[in-house]
Amino acid sequence: MWGSMTPHQILLIDDHALFRSGLRLIIESKFAQAQVQEAGSLEQALNTQTHPPDVILLDVRLPGLNGLESIALLKRRWDSAPIIMLSSDASPGTVRQAHERGAAGFVSKADKPDAIAAALSACLSPDATAASAPIEPPPSPALSLTPRQLEVLAFLGQGLPNKSIARKLDISENTVRGHVQSLLGVFGATSRSEAVYMARQQGLLH
Repeated sequence: MWGSMTPHQILLIDDHALFRSGLRLIIESKFAQAQVQEAGSLEQALNTQTHPPDVILLDVRLPGLNGLESIALLKRRWDSAPIIMLSSDASPGTVRQAHERGAAGFVSKADKPDAIAAALSACLSPDATAASAPIEPPPSPALSLTPRQLEVLAFLGQGLPNKSIARKLDISENTVRGHVQSLLGVFGATSRSEAVYMARQQGLLH
């Protein structure tokens, strides 16, 4: 936990609402003083962010200007805020481009939540330096999921409520609820959004 009583303003820019929601829950669970502002595009971020962010989490793939192209505009607006890039494409070329354009760090979306937490801590420390986390493929929980749980997980990724999932799979809503609780346990998640986020990290959802 950060020791400062002053809330840290974190701007999260990603065009996937479920991913943003899951990541925000993880950040807020790890950092008590964090205030996460979400935006689905660069334009939305520039038009709605009222407080200067202390750090910016920026997806590489965005509608309109992509994340790499957005770095310069964001630094022009908030020159003191370090930018951490988020991407499922963690190829050396993409990482190199991000750093060359001024990003302070790069974290793969396949990394564990602790990698993002470490990158945030590094950028917010007084002697902040580049915060690239090592990219290690996490162990996949896929082998512990039944075919039915994988089906339920896919519908969770689409944002469907239990009633709609039950109708599509022709099972009871209580059965769906049981599968959802099992999925939360498998991923060590406390909410549906967090489970979807973790599933995307593991490559189980796209």
